[in-house]
Amino acid sequence: MTGKLMAKLTAVLVMAVCALTMTAAQQKSPGAGPILVLETVKGTIEIETYPEEAPKTVARVLQLVKKNFYNGQRFHRAEPNFVVQIGDPVSRDVSREAWWGRQGTGTPIGVAEITKKRRHVTGAVSMAYPGTDKTQADSQFFIMRRAAPEFDGKYTVFGKVLKGMDVVAKIQRGDVLKRAYLKDESAKS
Repeated sequence: MTGKLMAKLTAVLVMAVCALTMTAAQQKSPGAGPILVLETVKGTIEIETYPEEAPKTVARVLQLVKKNFYNGQRFHRAEPNFVVQIGDPVSRDVSREAWWGRQGTGTPIGVAEITKKRRHVTGAVSMAYPGTDKTQADSQFFIMRRAAPEFDGKYTVFGKVLKGMDVVAKIQRGDVLKRAYLKDESAKS
């Protein structure tokens, strides 16, 4: 084979591998539930949910999404190469920024649905909770910007980013979540 032909074949092979990788990253995992869409000021994030492993957690987050609870909130935590976090309704009020990250709905989920199946990989979406009682998770959740195996067994992983990790990487403290909705119900909103 000539050098040009070999270069073309290599380029085609690389493009095929990239296309397969992108397709796999955007497909839902087996057993995944509804897709949660977060429209932020930096772009859109799509998250698959895991109702088989975390049924009460997923049900709670979806209930809050349907009530527009997250709309207009700000990401109150954004640590480079670590996490972004949202879910505090006080974050809508910039004059109360010192209090961001301390509130929720006031009604904890009441159960910690921690499983060995779902890990804190890049893009994992987990429930935050105050203090040390895992059952006190309420409305705040975080998205991993990197793998964090030290969180495995400590927080409920209820989803994973399918699309939009580039958006997650851009989010800064104070960025607004314009709208959260379920993908298959977006036409109804």
